[in-house]
Amino acid sequence: MTENGRHSASELLAVMSSRLLDDGQTVFAGVGIPLLAATLAQRMHAPGLTILFEGGTLGPFITPGELPPSTNEQRCTRRANMVLSSTDVLLLLQRGYVDIGFMGGAQIDQYGNLNSSFIGDADDPTIRLPGTGGGNDIASLTRLIVAMIHEKRRFVETVDFVTSTGFWRGGSSRVEAGLITGGPAKVVTDLAILGFDQETKRMKVEALHTGVSAEQVRENTAFDLLFDTDIETTKPPTDDELAVLREFDPDRLYIA
Repeated sequence: MTENGRHSASELLAVMSSRLLDDGQTVFAGVGIPLLAATLAQRMHAPGLTILFEGGTLGPFITPGELPPSTNEQRCTRRANMVLSSTDVLLLLQRGYVDIGFMGGAQIDQYGNLNSSFIGDADDPTIRLPGTGGGNDIASLTRLIVAMIHEKRRFVETVDFVTSTGFWRGGSSRVEAGLITGGPAKVVTDLAILGFDQETKRMKVEALHTGVSAEQVRENTAFDLLFDTDIETTKPPTDDELAVLREFDPDRLYIA
């Protein structure tokens, strides 16, 4: 819990991420924080936001208290506009119909490359992770929002494996590799909101959450961060935002 126990770190991630979503956008969201952020945005300020699930559902209606545990679960299809095959969902990405991708990861580096495959050496990893799913497609073809807990073991100099490509090696290397659209837009953590420098594509702190210092962010990051010239302080989650989150997830499956 943070801020004297008023909200949890995951609630903070969901609220701050939801504020980055705009009315009329289509967002490719998974379960957990991405789904909570998207449904919160729909309720609070973006009623025309369209949610797309990797399992094939376009425009679902999420019932409070009945969050789906997987994007392939039947609750994902309730009152949806359309249910597609996974291939057709990825074709929507390729055709440019998806505005925002929404992901997390076990590791992220200074250029926004994400690892959700394994930790350690490829031949003998210490931890095996879920892998890519559609993650690489999402990261390659959309403007990406990443939501993660801010820890040094997660914000690393070089990810152990590039599951989902960010700005690759910085500068113009992403475009030179053939990824001419999309790229990481924001990284939302329990400490700050970060963007990327326009020229170098290195990660840059744009705002700190209430009560968080720049030094705290540095201490929890394993690479040298850039800092915006005018660092803002985010507004804490409101009572209304927290009430909606807790209505959707009363059993705290995702906001524990």
